[in-house]
Amino acid sequence: MGKKNIVFVGILASSDSLEKLKINYGYIAIEQGKITKTGSIKEFERLAESGTFSGYQIIKLSANQFIIPGFVDCHTHAPQFPNIGLGLDRPLLEWLAKYTFPLEKRYKDTEFAAKVYDQVVQRLLRNGTTTACYFGSLHVDGTLELVKSAIKHHQRALIGKVSMNKENDAGYYNNTKQELADVETFVKSVISYQNELVEPVVTPRFAVSCDKELMDGLSEIANKYNSKIQSHISENLSEIEYVLQTNPDCKSYGDVYNKSQILNNRCIMAHAVHLTDEELTLLSAKGVSVAHCPASNTRLKSGLCPVRRIIDSNITVGLGTDVAGGDNASILDAIRRTMDVSTCLEMQGRPKYSLNWREAFYLATLGGAQALNLGDRIGNFDVGKDFDALLVDVYAKGSQIDQFAGALEKTDDEHAVELLEKFIFLGDDRNIVQVYVKGNLVKDTL
Repeated sequence: MGKKNIVFVGILASSDSLEKLKINYGYIAIEQGKITKTGSIKEFERLAESGTFSGYQIIKLSANQFIIPGFVDCHTHAPQFPNIGLGLDRPLLEWLAKYTFPLEKRYKDTEFAAKVYDQVVQRLLRNGTTTACYFGSLHVDGTLELVKSAIKHHQRALIGKVSMNKENDAGYYNNTKQELADVETFVKSVISYQNELVEPVVTPRFAVSCDKELMDGLSEIANKYNSKIQSHISENLSEIEYVLQTNPDCKSYGDVYNKSQILNNRCIMAHAVHLTDEELTLLSAKGVSVAHCPASNTRLKSGLCPVRRIIDSNITVGLGTDVAGGDNASILDAIRRTMDVSTCLEMQGRPKYSLNWREAFYLATLGGAQALNLGDRIGNFDVGKDFDALLVDVYAKGSQIDQFAGALEKTDDEHAVELLEKFIFLGDDRNIVQVYVKGNLVKDTL
């Protein structure tokens, strides 16, 4: 644990855009958690010989290891982790009522919250998630335990205390006045930690559980503190129908949020499965980003999100695990399901809707960073950015990726590409042997 000046030498892979994946043999130098130099192997050898890297820790990667940017999870629900794998045979609104709200009520108990959240943060870091955008629960003190866990374990985190003021059978909601006071208290409390890795997010759960008065007030708080906003939109057809029935003056789900000034360039909306053309135009014009959550969209039978259509509408997209609607807390799983969902859409007659592994890798790294307005700090290996990164060993001991003797010979460049490809399709947390967040070593099984 702790920041050192380090130079990694070997295969480096990162994205500059959806279309541009860079994989090369070279070096990357880190000082006090920031990337200061990158270049070729020859340049490294020259600089090393001149003494430039004296006092640095030099890590030379093996032939089957590489460095990639840390994964970015743009949407997950920390209090729902104990429910992973439960109730996924039910539709969204029924699942929320039976499983989610009763569990989330327990986070009033800060001791319970602290124990769960410590496990959640450590699990995501082991999975290579260096940045997570979390929904917490309705409780200020309970959600502050998540803030403390992220700070303790050096995870980059955007954390929201969930807001709800519409009555439900679980009794899990606040009155509007109390809720707005609680949100402002939470935002100020997170800011008071003055931690460079953790920030508050204003979090109206969705228009099913928040009325206009509450959302108007939440948008004012977000503007007052220049906070990001997160919510859900157009996840499920029954949800959309309910939202339109209860907001008869609005022409679409997106219009509900827009009339409360929720939509802006600091806003990230999860799901966006069933957006109309008009809503896509609206979100694009407002600068809203989308968190694509393929696992929960399919597990809860919400639908197949047309990610390519959203991207083509000039909307920034990142990936989310959406635990516990999603049944896997790894962004590697989200990458694979993103490809599967897009392929299914293309097979249903949506030409050019599929996304390949290179594009899905971008969504998991730089795309996610840009969706959270962190693209100037993380997401790839540009000089000046923070070093949030994973050291991957494709044939790590005990992993499920086998190395076969006598396979086809490859050039060095082909070998490097195929290592990343194998990891994307077959890898798991066992292959992620080191994890760094702003130069802090937060996982080490090397």
